[in-house]
This record gives sequence, structure tokens and C-alpha cells, in this order.
Amino acid sequence: MKHIPVNPAALPTPSGYSHGTLAGNTLHLGGQTALDADMKIVPGGIVEQFRQAFGNVLTTLREAGGLPEDLVSVTIYLTDIPDYQAHGKEIGRVWRELAGPVYPAMAGIGCTALWQPDALIEILGVAVIPEERLVRPSR
Repeated sequence: MKHIPVNPAALPTPSGYSHGTLAGNTLHLGGQTALDADMKIVPGGIVEQFRQAFGNVLTTLREAGGLPEDLVSVTIYLTDIPDYQAHGKEIGRVWRELAGPVYPAMAGIGCTALWQPDALIEILGVAVIPEERLVRPSR
């Protein structure tokens, strides 16, 4: 089985990585920070960074025909766990706005830094997309 990179045009052009990798009908979603179209981390703190980073994940998921309910696992890396916890209700509202009431297996992991110095959060995931919706991007 060949692995197919999934790189939506709406996200920054990757160099040395892929935004996602499709293996069969399983999509491995690469880590997304809160980079906007101008390659800048969005301002506004953890809630806005969560919105942008998770939105970037969902953009890659949709490129392969996936929907939020296809997510089976999400891992969130955080530079400040107490800040994330303090804004948990707001982040939960953003999740439901973007993905609905479906929650996959999840992990939150604290770290000292992320690739972009201003990034507070990085989100990656795994989705299993039903064959009838699966879109295999051309290489």
C-alpha cells in the first residue's frame, strides 16, 4: 500500500513534511500549530490558537473527504497546561462549534516549546475515513 501525502492548498506549503499522510483509509494528521495563511501565529491567546490549530487539522481532514466524527485520536501539545485548563470551557465551545459533540480518544501533553516560538499549542490526530467518502489526493 502506498502512502499518499495530503497537503491542502489552503494551508502553508509544507517543506520536509506533509500535513497528512493517507494509508489505506486511515489519515495520519500532522501536527498543526496556529499558523494562519500569512505564516504567522494568530494572536489572542490559547483559545484563538486552539481555534486556528484545530481548524488547520480539520482542513487537512476535509481534503481527504473526512469529517470531524472520523477522528479516532487527537493529541494536543501545550506549552502552558494551566492556561489551557483555565480556558477549558471556552475551548470546549470552540471544539463543539468546529467538530460537534463527538470526542475521540485524546491526550494533552505539556512541553517546554514548539517549533514556532509564539505557538502555545500543537494538535495532531488520526482519522479513519469511510471508503464512500474517501478522497485520495493526486500526488
